[in-house]
Amino acid sequence: MEDDNLYPETTKELADKKAALAPKNIEAWRNFSKTVFEEGALPKKTKQLIAVAVAHVTQCPYCIRSHTKQAMRKGASKEEIMEAIWVASEMRAGAAYAHATIAMDEMEKIKI
Repeated sequence: MEDDNLYPETTKELADKKAALAPKNIEAWRNFSKTVFEEGALPKKTKQLIAVAVAHVTQCPYCIRSHTKQAMRKGASKEEIMEAIWVASEMRAGAAYAHATIAMDEMEKIKI
């Protein structure tokens, strides 16, 4: 049977296998992640909304699924999540346009 999924399903078994290959690294990463998403100057919901937006910019399907669920669990509405995604979209598009300044700078240097 052919698998129609572009990305393999995340399972506990796969996570355990990955962790076993680099146990010190995964422990450090898990502690880092736990610390980053703790309540702080930003509430947990806000941090998850940021994560949803960043996941869309980095185009990580696993992160999109995980942080969308976490955002909703922390109280984010569907509208807030979609708005965060639109902010990410604008920033990604805006960055491409802003970097046109570099191309303009190079074009001004070349005399043809």
